[in-house]
Parts: sequence; structure tokens; C-alpha cells
Amino acid sequence: MITFPTIIGALILLYILNSIKILREYERGVIFRLGRALPRPKGPGIILVFAPIDRMVRVSLRLVTMDIPPQDVITRDNVSVKVNAVVYFRVMDPLKAIIEVQDYLYATSQLAQTTLRSVLGEVELDELLAEREKLNTKLQEIIDRQTDPWGIKVQLVEIKHVDLPDTMIRAIARQAEAERERRAKIIHADGEFQAAEKLTQAATILSQNPTALQLRFLGTLTEIASEKSSTIIFPLPIELLRAFTWREQKPQS
Repeated sequence: MITFPTIIGALILLYILNSIKILREYERGVIFRLGRALPRPKGPGIILVFAPIDRMVRVSLRLVTMDIPPQDVITRDNVSVKVNAVVYFRVMDPLKAIIEVQDYLYATSQLAQTTLRSVLGEVELDELLAEREKLNTKLQEIIDRQTDPWGIKVQLVEIKHVDLPDTMIRAIARQAEAERERRAKIIHADGEFQAAEKLTQAATILSQNPTALQLRFLGTLTEIASEKSSTIIFPLPIELLRAFTWREQKPQS
């Protein structure tokens, strides 16, 4: 026969078993006892939550990867682009994350979107395309500073994709082509300049040494003789004759 004390004992046992909660290694439990939060979160492991006196809110301490949807951004040089990004953050203080903000995931997402539009609206398109690392660091610092009162640490912000209008893509392609042509012309002009310098130096050396001029002349004759032409017409420089007559004009000692 089931007695009243047995029923009471069974109810108490069921209440205790129902009060046992298990938190994983990456979870913490914020306990509200009669509406007031306990000073320290519980977990991990086995904890007791005595309902209806206690109410527990689970908080994950794992790194959260949040995708920021594409945002319409107008850069400082009045170019309209769509930019999306990804934010990596984790909860460092579960108590603040529950008490200081209603929904820390939604709040972080909205803050990241507004910060993305604000920061990228202050830069020009060239800077947005070429200096992403600098902009990522700036975004991370701003978002982390504003989420710090919520007990959230923003570890990384990465700009994923910049969607440009078709007209701007064509303009950038033309600009890149013009830049390549400019560099090619500069390289060609620099080569011509260096060649002119070398020729000038060679002419100076040959003009100061008649024997070297004669050797160069004979080398040119050798190159011409290798051709299949039957008739060769070439000028005879006066400097060459001076090289042959130099010893005759030298005064006798």
C-alpha cells in the first residue's frame, strides 16, 4: 500500500532529478534566483536549478562566426558598391552578455552593419580595394570597443566581397590597361636612354683612341664581308688615315 510519506518522498526525488542540469565544457549558466542574477555563472558540469525559484539562461563561450549581409555603401568619391563581411567574436563575460543587452547576437549584427557602412563610407574606392587589411583592423577595433560593455570580444573582422557596378568594372579595366601601357613606354624610353648613354661613351672612347677606331672599322668590314653582296661601298674616314700616318708625322729625335 502506497503511503503518504512515500508519495512525498517520490515527489521530492522527482523534483531533485528535474533540478539537475548538465552544462557542456563550452557552456555557462546564468542563474536568476527570484529575479536576481547570481554573481557568478555556473558550469561546466552538473549544477542544480531549483525551479520555479531559479531560472537558468545558457550561454555558449565558443567562437561565433557571423555573416554580415551585403550593405549598400557610398564611398568618399561617390561610388556605390555592395560590401559584405564576416565577424568572429566570443562571449567573455556571460553575465554581462545576458544582463547588459537584450539579444547580444542581434545587437552585434546590427552594430557590425552600421559600423561597416560608416567606416567604408569614409574611404575612396581605391583604398577599399587595395587596403583591406587596414580597414579590417579598423573595423575590428571599433566594433570591439563598442561591444566590450556587453562582455563580448571581437577577434576578427574580414571584408569578404566588394560588388562593383558594371560601368565601374569597365572603367577600372581601362585604367589598368592604360597603366600597363604607361609602364611599357617608360621601360622602353629608359632602355633607349641607357643605350644612348652607352653609345655616347663608346663614341667618346673611340674618338680619343685612333687605334681603337681602326679596330672597330676592321670589325665592321668583317661583318660586312660575311654578307652575300658582291659589291660593298663604304666611306673612308680621315681619322683612319691619320692612324696610319701617325708614325710618319712624328718628329725625329
